[in-house]
Amino acid sequence: MNDDLAALAARIDHTNELLLRMLAEVAKTPSTHAIFVDAGYLYAAAGRLVAGTEDRRAFDLDAEGLIEALIDRARTIFADSRLLRVYWYDGARRRIHTAEQQSIAELPDVKVRLGNLNAHNQQKGVDSLIRTDLESLARHRAISDAALLGGDEDLVSAVEAAQGYGARVHLWGIEAPEGRNQAEPLLWEVDSQRTLDLDFFKPYVSRRTSAAHEAPAARPTREDVRFVGAQIAAKWLAARGRESLVELLPGHPYLPGSVDQDLLVEAEGLLQYSLRGQADLRRALRDGFWEHLQTQY
Repeated sequence: MNDDLAALAARIDHTNELLLRMLAEVAKTPSTHAIFVDAGYLYAAAGRLVAGTEDRRAFDLDAEGLIEALIDRARTIFADSRLLRVYWYDGARRRIHTAEQQSIAELPDVKVRLGNLNAHNQQKGVDSLIRTDLESLARHRAISDAALLGGDEDLVSAVEAAQGYGARVHLWGIEAPEGRNQAEPLLWEVDSQRTLDLDFFKPYVSRRTSAAHEAPAARPTREDVRFVGAQIAAKWLAARGRESLVELLPGHPYLPGSVDQDLLVEAEGLLQYSLRGQADLRRALRDGFWEHLQTQY
């Protein structure tokens, strides 16, 4: 009997040791978050807020700049977490990427998922794509937090699925000029809610004018844009000093939203050319900015 008790005690000790090791490993594993963007909601709500219309043809949206701003906002909220990626859900006829969707898909840390567009330009299948990704990532413990930018009641099942596997879902909304642009059942279901206001979207949404149809200026080369990025970095460093540089470096390759927007505006002024929607040139601009700063550290 004593031998049996001793063997049992040994097994219990061994099990406890394994549990302690597992808990130690879990404690060392960094938290991870992902951003899920329902582009249909984004275009409609941001367009109405900034440009006064939901018609995508009536305004331009700087998707790259906006995605950087969303990443920056998430970094602030989930301070002790790393970004897995941004998931961008949109509709396209026969699920074939448009030129704009292709440029978004080429951005680093961004995954574009396409549903279909019917004859009335309504998205079909996007909510199910969001649910599939949210549930799968939560089930495999790939994320601990999900920032969901959307407003459709059909997303409730996606939220419930992710929460069932222990992930926390945080709903991000867009300020509505009147009333509410998110379904109440969705608001009730999530773990937290935040609203992004007019000032957040103003730099990234602009109404199209007749001037937009005029002949564009000559497109600068990547090296031209890279050089301008380095010029602006030198000016930025001279104005702010090395202390600001030390604060900026841990975020590489991303820039805080305010710095990135200032960089874009100043570069466009120097180049006399719009970089909105020019993903390769925007990357060249940031590369030039970062390369100069890193040589000074």
